[in-house]
Amino acid sequence: MADNPRMIKYKLYLKNPAAHYIYVDLEIDNINTEFLELQLPAWRPGRYELGNFAKNIKRVDAFDANGNTLSYSKLNKDKWQIKTDGANAVKVTYSYFAFEMNAGACFADETQIYVNPVHVCMYVPDRMNEKHEVTLEIPDDYKIACSMPVEGKTLTATNFNELADSPFIASANIKSDVYEVNGIKFYLHFNGECKPDFTKIKTHFSAFTKKQIDFFGGFPVNEYHFLFQVLPNKYYHGVEHEKSTMIVLGPAYDLNNGKTYEDLLGVSSHELFHTWNVKNIRPAEMMPYDFTKENYARTGYVYEGFTTYYGDVMLRASNVFNDQQYFETLEERLMKHFHNYGRFNLSVAQSSWETWLDGYVPGAPYRKTSIYDEGNLVAFILDVSILKHTQNKNSLKDVCRKLYNDFGKKGIGYTEKDIIGLCNEAAGVSLQEIFDNYVYGTSDFEPVLNECFNYVGIEMQKLPSVLTNENTFGFKVVEQPGVTKVSLIAPYSPAWKSGLSASDDIIAVNGFVIKNDLNNWLNYFKGNEINLTISSQGRLKTVQMKSGASTYFNQYKIAALSKRTLQQEINYKKWLGIEN
Repeated sequence: MADNPRMIKYKLYLKNPAAHYIYVDLEIDNINTEFLELQLPAWRPGRYELGNFAKNIKRVDAFDANGNTLSYSKLNKDKWQIKTDGANAVKVTYSYFAFEMNAGACFADETQIYVNPVHVCMYVPDRMNEKHEVTLEIPDDYKIACSMPVEGKTLTATNFNELADSPFIASANIKSDVYEVNGIKFYLHFNGECKPDFTKIKTHFSAFTKKQIDFFGGFPVNEYHFLFQVLPNKYYHGVEHEKSTMIVLGPAYDLNNGKTYEDLLGVSSHELFHTWNVKNIRPAEMMPYDFTKENYARTGYVYEGFTTYYGDVMLRASNVFNDQQYFETLEERLMKHFHNYGRFNLSVAQSSWETWLDGYVPGAPYRKTSIYDEGNLVAFILDVSILKHTQNKNSLKDVCRKLYNDFGKKGIGYTEKDIIGLCNEAAGVSLQEIFDNYVYGTSDFEPVLNECFNYVGIEMQKLPSVLTNENTFGFKVVEQPGVTKVSLIAPYSPAWKSGLSASDDIIAVNGFVIKNDLNNWLNYFKGNEINLTISSQGRLKTVQMKSGASTYFNQYKIAALSKRTLQQEINYKKWLGIEN
């Protein structure tokens, strides 16, 4: 008789949903070693910083098949070593605090169990390639949304990497539908109080999905799942996975309309493009993922920047977005770039490395740039430069296809040198200067952006901010009920010279208390010396400032040239892949 296949089994359940602890029973058999090591991931793919998920584990216990307690020790912050005492099978129990709702976290209450297994599931380092099975103790009316095969209340992954990369939601509130492109099924799962307009959503999703598949010439997996957590409040976050994406969005009442619906399209297109770019086309430093430590790479401008760029471009190319909607996404990237003074300190390649330290919080002012926004503009510059050098015969699309065919399909990680080489090959000339200046250097993007915009018949208009605190005095604020807090200060601006600091609360202008009307008072006293009464680190202070000769925090608008030439019209359509 054949031996039973080796398998790692988990059972997940709640005891008190209001406590938000997910309880885990982990069963491991076929053990023949004196010690059993268990590792919990320290980070999750898609967020290139340490998450240290072990901080959410309350208690760990280990038992043999007869229920006898086994001793264990911790080897480091997220690695346990169990003394087996000759046991062939071990059961480990622990509880995980799950009360964070975003696209890469875990959440449990009386309405659902939402899990990113990379947070919750310990693994045996030398048995990662075995099957991993998760059984959920959930009410019978719960549905399960996930890319893993589901039978009853059990989900099965072929190995730990698949398990770690397969978030799931179990809830009675899931609404699902499906659309098909090129024979591939794409599932839509919405959880929460919402009324998705599936007819409208499927029409638009089908269009950008087909455009992306045509872009690469194939799809890496045989089916795909969009998982949406819809919140009552405004929210926007998505995380990519090989066969699915988890997206958290809100507000629910506006899901099918306006900006929220555009956000739904934008984040979904971005995450779908990741199915190729980073889930299959991956830097050598992440082949394979090492869940125990940082996976440093300087190519964030490729795996996030290229994806940000094409996530937006694909919406325009598929006619899901019109020109104005696409221009607005580009304007947002430009504003984030030009308002980030960290671009003069660390290049996008250096900032990619530094995401592991502080990539997802503001951090020290003026320290780093964004692999998303900066990478988006780098992708645009490379794309237009390749078009220009080849009379529109080649583009960055050719680089992406090469990456998919020569690296992604073969399971080979690319290097920085590979990216430069493929771009040079597509352009037919060396683009090293672009990489030196804008990927590895901190040169001013404005001249090259204007040159590229002109090639495709559009222009970047630089306009003064409508807010006096920004354009005249050089500081940004966040206004909340009863509080006006300084969020950012332009270097060498009047605000910077006055001694104003980020996080200061502004109380009054020239002795007049402000109530979310800062700019009204600044405009009233414009031309006079401004005295701001502030609360800084618990102390009241007064700072004085005068307007200077420069303007700060300009706004950026994209518009078609008023007299676009026929060649620019052709270039424009080639750039965006517009066929009509």
